[in-house]
Amino acid sequence: MYQLREVTKQYRRGKDTVRALAGVDLDLDDGERLVVQGPTGGGKSTLLQLLGGLDRPSAGSVSLDGTDFARLGEAKLTRLRRDSIGFVFQSFNLIPTLTAQENVETALVPLGTKTAERRERAAAALASVGLGERGKHLPSELSGGQQQRVAIARALVKAPKVLLADEPTGNLDETTRDEIMDLLEGLWAEQKFTFVMVTHDSALARRAPRLITLRKGRIADEKTAKPV
Repeated sequence: MYQLREVTKQYRRGKDTVRALAGVDLDLDDGERLVVQGPTGGGKSTLLQLLGGLDRPSAGSVSLDGTDFARLGEAKLTRLRRDSIGFVFQSFNLIPTLTAQENVETALVPLGTKTAERRERAAAALASVGLGERGKHLPSELSGGQQQRVAIARALVKAPKVLLADEPTGNLDETTRDEIMDLLEGLWAEQKFTFVMVTHDSALARRAPRLITLRKGRIADEKTAKPV
C-alpha cells in the first residue's frame, strides 16, 4: 500500500523556486488502478517519479508497505525499484541494437536471473503482450504499438508489485491507443499489480476505476467510477 503524507516537491529554476507538488495526501491500496490527469505543469509526472523512487520529496513522506523512501539509502532504494516497481514511458525507451527478446531480458539481468530462466521468462512475457513471434526483431522493425508492447513486457517480466506508466499511449494513434489500453487493463486484472498511469487523454481517464486531477501541485478533484 502506498501512503503519501503532505508531499511537497520544489525545484530550483535559475533564481526561481518552482513548486511541483504542494502538500499531497494520497492512499493507494494494493492492486488498485489509479489514473492521474491534469494540465501541463500540474505535477503529474513529478508524482509518478516520487511513487517510483526516482526522486525524493522536498517535504513530507512517500511510503510503500510501510517503508518510507526518504529513510532509504540510495542502494536500498535502487533495490526496491529493481525488485518491486516496473516503469512504462511514452517514448518506449527500448535499446535499438537489441532484439525485442533481449530488451525484455534486460529487466532480469540486475536480479541475477540465470540465462535459461531469463530467456524463458522474457519469451513468456512477449507472448503475454501478443508478440510471441516477434522476439528476434529489432525495435526499428516494429511498429510504435509493438514497441510499446515490448516495453510493457519488459516492465512486467519481473512480476513487479507496482506498474507506473507515464503517458504510455501518447505517441500512438487512436486505434493503437485503445489496443494498448485494453492490454494494460487486461494484464492488471490478471496479475493484480498496483497500476498508476498519468495521461492527458480524457478518453483513457474515463476508463479508470479511480481518477485524480492535479492542478498547481494539489489534488483538485477525485472520482471513483466503474470502468467503461
